[in-house]
Amino acid sequence: MGVQVPPFAPKSYPSIGEKTLSEQKSTPGQPEINVTRKPDYRDSYANSVQVRMSVWDFFLVFGTMHQESAAQVEIDNFQGVFLSPQQAKALWNVLGQNLAQYEQTFGALALEPKFTPPAQAGGPVN
Repeated sequence: MGVQVPPFAPKSYPSIGEKTLSEQKSTPGQPEINVTRKPDYRDSYANSVQVRMSVWDFFLVFGTMHQESAAQVEIDNFQGVFLSPQQAKALWNVLGQNLAQYEQTFGALALEPKFTPPAQAGGPVN
């Protein structure tokens, strides 16, 4: 059974499962991977990702950020995901490859200037 693409996904952009399956089929000696969606699967939009780490894992917290006034930004976190360091590095590699492909297709991405907080009285907080 193949991976079903949700009706809202563009036909020319394969889902992660489809890409994984096609890569696995072209690699001899690799096991077949079956991708399924659990009943509680959901797609969400995030414009905020916070990353925390420890010796054992990385914790990604996804949310939506909105600014009601010049003095205050609100972030509504809706999902946290723990990753092993190995899986975090694999994600980093996959994102890097996909961003390079995106920029090759659509042009370079520009990021907003980095925010530097004002100097703290009494020195940095560790």
